[in-house]
Amino acid sequence: MDRTKPIIALDFQEMDQLEAFINLFDEPLNVKIGMELYYTTGTEMIQKLRAKGHDIFLDLKLHDIPNTVKWAMKTLAKQGVAMINVHALGGKAMMEAAREGLVKGTPEGQNPPILLAVTQLTSTSEEQLKQEQLSMVTIKESVDHLAQLTQAASLNGIVCSPLEAASIKEKFGPAFLTVTPGIRLVTGQDDQKRTATPYQAALNGCDYIVIGRPITQAEDPKEAYQKIKTDWQLGLKELKGERND
Repeated sequence: MDRTKPIIALDFQEMDQLEAFINLFDEPLNVKIGMELYYTTGTEMIQKLRAKGHDIFLDLKLHDIPNTVKWAMKTLAKQGVAMINVHALGGKAMMEAAREGLVKGTPEGQNPPILLAVTQLTSTSEEQLKQEQLSMVTIKESVDHLAQLTQAASLNGIVCSPLEAASIKEKFGPAFLTVTPGIRLVTGQDDQKRTATPYQAALNGCDYIVIGRPITQAEDPKEAYQKIKTDWQLGLKELKGERND
């Protein structure tokens, strides 16, 4: 999956909506398939996207007993997606089982998909964490703890907010991936609570950014995508000290 391109969250419920959107683009994309679309269209849509050269992040956030997740991952590994995830709150044993199933299910000669764990959803606020999860720690402390479990389970990285990526890199090293939703050109306008611009996310050390509605619901999705990609790539160059303007 090309790091220099944003991952577009395909927030559609029907195949015809998805195809109309994809046909706007004349280049391979990084795309995210979530639960609403996967449960509607299943594997047919994944194969169509792969045939067009698109790389897929399958965002199902598996969270169940270890054996169930293991066999689900073994099946999903056969679909040829580039990235997939589980919920870190499922625990270390579940994450280890997910990795085992993913490796066993990957066809011979292919690399297993990148395996991530979701920590705290970007829609979760400090107040919700305390009142609804009865947590005595902050979101940052919770994310750090779940990231530690994820690394101990030998997963590739985590899904976290762009605001947490820098501290995750500092604590767990540059090879531990951070994939970050909650990306907006203008922050703080919807149900995502912990957000950043593409440029800010790059400077925070995010490895991949995920962005949906600002592209899929834009008046001109292709133009919106190009603006976001440019902002992201500018941040990556700044991070590497390559910016010349």
